[in-house]
Amino acid sequence: MELKGIHHVSALTANAADNYSFYTEVLGMRLVKKTVNQDDTSVYHLFYADEIGNPGTDLTFFEIPRAGTTYPGVSSISATSLRVKDDNALQYWKQRFIEYKVDHDDIITVGGRKIVSFRDPEGQRLKLVSDETNNGVKGGTPWKKGPVPVENAIIGLGPSHLTVNDPDPTIKVLTEVLSFKEIDRYPSLVQGQQDVRVFSTGEGGTGAEVHLETRPDLPRERPGRGSVHHVAFRVDNEEELQYWKERLQSARLPNSGLVERYYFKSLYFREPNGILFELATDGPGFTTDEDPEHLGESLALPPYFEQDRERIEARLKPLDI
Repeated sequence: MELKGIHHVSALTANAADNYSFYTEVLGMRLVKKTVNQDDTSVYHLFYADEIGNPGTDLTFFEIPRAGTTYPGVSSISATSLRVKDDNALQYWKQRFIEYKVDHDDIITVGGRKIVSFRDPEGQRLKLVSDETNNGVKGGTPWKKGPVPVENAIIGLGPSHLTVNDPDPTIKVLTEVLSFKEIDRYPSLVQGQQDVRVFSTGEGGTGAEVHLETRPDLPRERPGRGSVHHVAFRVDNEEELQYWKERLQSARLPNSGLVERYYFKSLYFREPNGILFELATDGPGFTTDEDPEHLGESLALPPYFEQDRERIEARLKPLDI
């Protein structure tokens, strides 16, 4: 049994309103769910994705208003990739970044794919990666009502980039527990460092990879606004999620057990370098409680929070959509 690829990536923001403006107005992603952090209902949890929030397209943010500055380092998800259709789209984005004064780098080729690295206003480390040569997991469906032409729009999540001090424990979990396969290596962009190692699962391709970088020269990351909280991998259904729970227990990896998130079911655990992984089911999805035409327009709460809606809404700063 194999994981199907990247399900979602969850990151931290100190300002939900500014975050919403950047990811919808500049990056052209759709806010498919405006809800709350189910572990702390006093703050927002925002989901940006393709047209209907297909698995593998969700970049989510927990709002932590007092979050401090991120100090990059190891034991981290150090960059998140966003997929675009082809190399031509990167040219469009380079001009768009200039127009919107987005901090970005030049287009380069890394591991056989063209990419452009950039940062959001809080320093979130992001990459656009071209699907020009992708033969694996298909991308999502761009939001047709967004500000970016569909031929250039973001179509999903690409490889998650992990940075660690010692790669061996992480590799053991990826390959022996989660059944990823090492398929490639490419030179680090930092002179004198080891090659970045590429691990793939399921159908492979840009939507199903983890890139592992070894940096013994760096301290442990101090997370804050602009850092990544966790990466989630796709599981078909709850039955398979139970299988993975038992597999983690057999490997003596402490885990959360199955967690109800309403839009999907989840299982959380930390690999030995301290990076938080989640396994999440593909369904039921974000249209389970909202019409596809009106996703993200109002505060959505799972049924088990509805009795507290008035109290929850009173504690949230209004977010105009």
